[in-house]
Amino acid sequence: QVQLVESGGGLVQPGGSLRLSCAASGSISSILVMAWYRQAPGKQRELVARITSGGITNYADSVKGRFTISRDNGKNTLYLQMNSLKPEDTAVYFCNAQTLLRVSWGQGTQVTVSS
Repeated sequence: QVQLVESGGGLVQPGGSLRLSCAASGSISSILVMAWYRQAPGKQRELVARITSGGITNYADSVKGRFTISRDNGKNTLYLQMNSLKPEDTAVYFCNAQTLLRVSWGQGTQVTVSS
């Protein structure tokens, strides 16, 4: 199994930046894909960005050019650098890890973009 713990959320003004972190532990070597999802109040959880074990990245259209996903394999940590934040980015952000057998989720971290 893989355990995931997110951190780095908070309150930021529009146009500001935040970096989310996701510390992974457990069966790290079995992870194929890691991703960030978000869920705003009253909305479905949506994919924000994903990165494969080979380093291939994909982004939702709404965050392209503003967000960057990366992973530090030495620290077993996934990151999401978020720049030029907008009020519509407000949501709980979840870390996700996929292996051949299962999908693991973190507990989520709140990001609020407001003046």
